[in-house]
Amino acid sequence: MRYHCIIVLSVIAIDLLASLAKPLSPPWDNMHVKHSWNAVPTNWVSLGRPPPGTTIDLYIALKPNREDALIDALYEVSEPGHQGTYRAHLTKEQVADLVAPRPETLELVNSWLEYHGISSSSVSMTHGGNTLKLKGVSVTQANTLLGASYQVYRHVEWGETIVRTVGYSLPRALHWHVLTVVPTTSFVSLRAQWQTPRNDSRGDTVGLVKSASGEPVTILSGRAKVDFATPSFLRWLYDTEAYRPNAMDKNALGVLGLKGDSPSPADLGAFMRKYRNAGDVIKYLTIVVLNDGVFDPTHPHEEANLDIQYAEAMAYPTPHTFYSIGRGPSGTDDWYITWLEYILDQRDIPQTISISYGYQEISTLREYAFYVCDMFAILGLRGVGVLASSGNHGIGRGTCVNKDGMVRFIPRFLPYRHAFSGPYVTVVGGTTDYQPEVAVTFSGGGFPDHFERPPYQRRAVPTFLEDLGSRYQGLYNDSGRGIPDVAAQSMNLPILFNNREQGESGISGATPIVGGIISLLNDQLISTARGPLGFLNPWLYGRGLATLDDITQGSNSGCGMDGFSAIAGWDPVTGLGTPNSRRMMGQLV
Repeated sequence: MRYHCIIVLSVIAIDLLASLAKPLSPPWDNMHVKHSWNAVPTNWVSLGRPPPGTTIDLYIALKPNREDALIDALYEVSEPGHQGTYRAHLTKEQVADLVAPRPETLELVNSWLEYHGISSSSVSMTHGGNTLKLKGVSVTQANTLLGASYQVYRHVEWGETIVRTVGYSLPRALHWHVLTVVPTTSFVSLRAQWQTPRNDSRGDTVGLVKSASGEPVTILSGRAKVDFATPSFLRWLYDTEAYRPNAMDKNALGVLGLKGDSPSPADLGAFMRKYRNAGDVIKYLTIVVLNDGVFDPTHPHEEANLDIQYAEAMAYPTPHTFYSIGRGPSGTDDWYITWLEYILDQRDIPQTISISYGYQEISTLREYAFYVCDMFAILGLRGVGVLASSGNHGIGRGTCVNKDGMVRFIPRFLPYRHAFSGPYVTVVGGTTDYQPEVAVTFSGGGFPDHFERPPYQRRAVPTFLEDLGSRYQGLYNDSGRGIPDVAAQSMNLPILFNNREQGESGISGATPIVGGIISLLNDQLISTARGPLGFLNPWLYGRGLATLDDITQGSNSGCGMDGFSAIAGWDPVTGLGTPNSRRMMGQLV
């Protein structure tokens, strides 16, 4: 009997040892919700399942091995006070090492993908080294992998269609390792930030004169109203006339065009001949088409023409690259993710990039916003300064009533980053008139909910909030990152479109204007064997503060209210003010 018991126990022990010898696989079917909307986001309606055969490129954003390393390194190279590291930007390979995920993260995620039959040949590392791309996953397989239900959705106002899901899940074992999966639950409808000019009735007309730049202006009580903010006026106003670029072989300016928008080289050439007396400017222009983007010179887009014409007008003859980004044949892709994948894979990137498209923060997933924000931080770490539009709807479009029936100011998230309201891009607002310049009423501004106030704003923003007091209390995030950072002219900008002159207004114009000015600063640095500015904001809120002209008049209305007012110092209408190129160059180190 005793011998029998020993045999039984031995068998049990052998079975236990055998089970311990096998690798323990996480329960991949133990799914838990990663994100889900309670209902289809506002202004979107479902059109049903995508057509059979629809595929998706999925991007799995992985948490890094060293969580704070990216941002710590970004400030090291962006703050003038860091001796030895300021503007010592990193290479593509150095950044990849910095943002690499933990080895166990890769092992777990690859094991999960293998469990679901995802071929390793369709998986690659992208976006600077922290994202796995799954190429050409069928919608059926994506639904199984993510516990999702992808459908085609149409925006009821703009008419565009996308393929998204209102919720998705991940195995519990992966929640700590994966930041987000794209595209899933972020419903965004990009709008260009231009609009037709509108009359301005602020003050009584008392006479017509010529400005110091030679442009016709209308004198209002107390200031001058510019009839057309032409390139010659802008170059006079922002003091760039005397500077001639010298580093054309090393310095470049990029302009991002989304929704498949592209410019007309013929219109650009005619515009530059008229307003800059320039010769063959087309040799300085490169068009990059990605993801079913479009380059059809016979069918240009107003937004693209506006952006490239004013970037080129300010920075000529600096080489320009225009990126035309589509959303793919089935509407499954994400504009920003597609462009960021491309640009971060390049060894040489334009040192300045202008983005004039944005969307409301309310339609974006928080984790998605953080992810895209980190991609812009990578650009800054590699020496790229990104300028982004604050939007054309002041503090918010419409009534600003949220899903809970409460009024809430609606900031933009660009580029995607709260309007690009993320802390690692420089957000541009709008002005008009001169002597003095004043804020335009549609200048986007406010305090995004996704992002806390960054270190460089800890002195500037509280001053404004103290002046504001209890007004609008509870309608905005009083601890959030404040936008915009700077501003420029955005009313009555003439462009050439299909060989005809017309006027445009909007923050779309202000953004490439500032982008062109920053590109000139980079030209001076590079031509004297110094590194480019890269991420601008720590410099702007520090040494650069004295180089900006403070705007203290005007406000940005919206949500049925008067909005915020421009005051002395930083404000969520015109930021720190408008640039003065000559003074800026004097503050470069």
